[in-house]
Amino acid sequence: MPGSAVAPARRLARLIAVPAVAATAVLALSGTAFAHVSVQPEGEAAKGGYATVNFKVPNESDKAATNKLEVSFPTDHPLASVMPQPVPGWDIKVTKSKLDKPLEVHGSKIDEAVSKVTWTADGDGVKTGEFQQFPVSVGALPEDADQLVFKAVQTYDDKEVVRWIEEPKEGADEPEHPAPVLELEDADDDAHGGGSDSKAAAEKDGKDAEDGKENTASADSSDSTARVLGVLGIVVGAAGVAFGVLAGRRRTSN
Repeated sequence: MPGSAVAPARRLARLIAVPAVAATAVLALSGTAFAHVSVQPEGEAAKGGYATVNFKVPNESDKAATNKLEVSFPTDHPLASVMPQPVPGWDIKVTKSKLDKPLEVHGSKIDEAVSKVTWTADGDGVKTGEFQQFPVSVGALPEDADQLVFKAVQTYDDKEVVRWIEEPKEGADEPEHPAPVLELEDADDDAHGGGSDSKAAAEKDGKDAEDGKENTASADSSDSTARVLGVLGIVVGAAGVAFGVLAGRRRTSN
């Protein structure tokens, strides 16, 4: 009897253990997939336009803090404008390099562009279990590319260095240390349509306002007419009363 009771208990334990192990494996894989340095735009990153992008840096170490981040900007599609936003507790260094082929921006030629931005912590940096975002305004984004690859180097205060520089390949598994990739969207022509819509809305509001004024004027005119007619009615009524009184007196005197 005891043996027959133990067997179901063991089977139940196995049934509980299998999902638990699977869940642990999923969590471990998810942690690996989402723990690398990444780049995401605020809003959209449209081809030919400007955007603010955030380099997100999670701290993977359980014993050290991230105290430095170096991001290399693409040389095959150099960006004429790169402006990092100040981040409290971090010093920023912008490095420029000469271009093999000058860029033409608004009719002017630019022969150098930002090749690297370095953030160095002047305090505690990014602690264990935390992440930090580093915003940068960039543009004009290329019109002949679907994505931009930024190579990043993350340094910890215990001297450990992690290089996020491996470019993802289409159809292949994600590399162990993937480089941050910014996906570019096609330019949206509706932006001009939005202006037309706004103009149309403004014109409609103006027309409604004019109609409102006309209606108000019409109402005021009607009110004035009503008041005049009312006064005339009172006057006529008073005159009728007076005429009646006088007529009565005449008949009495006769």
